[in-house]
Amino acid sequence: MDGQTDIPKAAEALTRGELVAFPTETVYGLGGDATNDAAVARVYAAKGRPSFNPLISHVPDAEAAFALGDFSEDAKKLAHAFWPGPLTLVVPRVAACPVSLLASAGLPTIAIRVPRHPVALTLLKIFGKPVVGPSANPSGRISPTTADHVRRTLSGKVSVILDGGPSKVGVESTVVGFLDGKPLLLRPGGIAKADIERGLGMPIDVQGHAARPHAPGQLASHYAPHAELRLNADAPQAGEAYLGFGPFHAHGPFTLSATGDLTEAAANLFRLLHDIDATGVARIAVAPIPHHGLGDAINDRLSRAAAPRDT
Repeated sequence: MDGQTDIPKAAEALTRGELVAFPTETVYGLGGDATNDAAVARVYAAKGRPSFNPLISHVPDAEAAFALGDFSEDAKKLAHAFWPGPLTLVVPRVAACPVSLLASAGLPTIAIRVPRHPVALTLLKIFGKPVVGPSANPSGRISPTTADHVRRTLSGKVSVILDGGPSKVGVESTVVGFLDGKPLLLRPGGIAKADIERGLGMPIDVQGHAARPHAPGQLASHYAPHAELRLNADAPQAGEAYLGFGPFHAHGPFTLSATGDLTEAAANLFRLLHDIDATGVARIAVAPIPHHGLGDAINDRLSRAAAPRDT
């Protein structure tokens, strides 16, 4: 299915947890229901062997964004100045944020933007929920700026491809973070730094490449639960809760996937770690996870959760 007339079909596909490709002014996005753990996991899987990097949640207007994140006055200033448009704002999640923790990579922040494309905005309004939308291409490949680009690489992995013509901006959105009250340019993109500074009425610092404390894959200890983790455990020891997988799932109520489905496991990972941590257990034993496909990403996240942390 292709074309702008398929927007209602695309919204129905999102409701079923399926993936769609949709045009924005920056690049074409690979869309999934941001509130559905399994749909978010499918986005990661469709892009191929990813790290757990945060995904941008797309919404139809600023008010919808304000319901998901805690926007400072400066963040609201940029939202009103540049939305709809190629600007992503990273702000703390609100307590009742419905967006999957998988989309936030387990971080307490959420990346949000309002795209400036009529097809994308219509889709978001009809669907009625946030849509994650990384570039609709396999990881490491050139970002797609036409529907044909998407068809060549992801046509078998999406239910609907909405053709909105060539992307007008053609580069990804500028990302500005408000992580400790101070604006920080996390990624250059479709809006120039000087324009951001004019919108804020102040200069803005640029995130260096050496340390990315709010970017997954850069911290040795990342998404650490209160409980300690013991990895590659065939069975729990005394006093441990057990997080099972595949053949190693019969030692308790918590399992990433009883059938050994890595996409299901990725979707369940953050939620189950939260659930087990809430029991107050001091130690969690985690079953072995295969090192292929999404298993690489799951093992990466688990190794960071298990890493020594400052006390």
